[in-house]
Amino acid sequence: MPTSAAEKLRRLYACFAAEDRVAILINADPDAISSAMALKRLLWRRVAKAVIVHINEIKRPDNLAMIRLVKVELSHIERIDMQPFSAFALLDSQPDHNPLFEQFAYRVVIDHHPQTQDLPPFADIRPDYGATASIMTEYLRAAKIEPSERLATALFCGIKTDTHNFEQNALIEDVRAFQYLFPRSNIHLAHKIEQSEITFDFLPTYRLAIERMTQRKGRIYVHLGPVTSPDICVLIADFFMKVHDVTWSIVSAIYGKDLIVILRNDGIRKNAGKVAERAFGKRGSAGGHESAARAEIPVNNLEGIIDTKDEKKLSRWIIQTIEK
Repeated sequence: MPTSAAEKLRRLYACFAAEDRVAILINADPDAISSAMALKRLLWRRVAKAVIVHINEIKRPDNLAMIRLVKVELSHIERIDMQPFSAFALLDSQPDHNPLFEQFAYRVVIDHHPQTQDLPPFADIRPDYGATASIMTEYLRAAKIEPSERLATALFCGIKTDTHNFEQNALIEDVRAFQYLFPRSNIHLAHKIEQSEITFDFLPTYRLAIERMTQRKGRIYVHLGPVTSPDICVLIADFFMKVHDVTWSIVSAIYGKDLIVILRNDGIRKNAGKVAERAFGKRGSAGGHESAARAEIPVNNLEGIIDTKDEKKLSRWIIQTIEK
């Protein structure tokens, strides 16, 4: 028998004590940021403190715009002392999605990506949902908490972003959450966030991507080499999906000590998550949805397999690994 929203809320609250100092961990994007804001609101006056901690460097313009416009407070994991925290929650991700997540024991994991490992007793994983923000909106409603305009706007943007304006990976529950949030949101603020997609710093990388792209039977592949932010891979992968007759877009780059591979497709009888897992899951973290997926492979794991400094060879290896 399905668990009711009220029962899920009761179990969520039971995970924390009044004296807890809670770290809410995320890989910051509009869905994760807004979901973390919602959990922080749910825990207000129920715990001693709740802090949103992100593991990634935030450089995407839409992320920066959301943080600035909805005035959310975030702390980077490398710039905050994690020792004082007594409890940890993970939103819009799972522990094995990133090594930085794996170092903590979570009381709560809430996510809309397919489950990839054993999780703590309170794990609310709903892979059919288009956004974690939709799940968190249900928790707010179960708690009878009226979201502020800023929180409603953030959740509104989170749902729109992760469902690509309901063009993919969406359920009727996502629509209901969206309908609930719409009259409570500042639509002008949401529009400003959505329109903040590209900065001048990103333009040379777009040119490089167009110059380097390889077309194969409706697929576009491009390896960008070293990048200063993995977010540019996501933006370029989405950009290529707007090209007529393109059914897949695979964009890769070296970021720090990792090979990042972003996969996108048109969602028609395809599964990007399964492709990513099959191709890269044994060498790093990989997974996602039918139309969007991501893999992160430590460069050290590729020693003896491919010279990651030879960009042409690495590009060919990625294509062969995905297509075999």
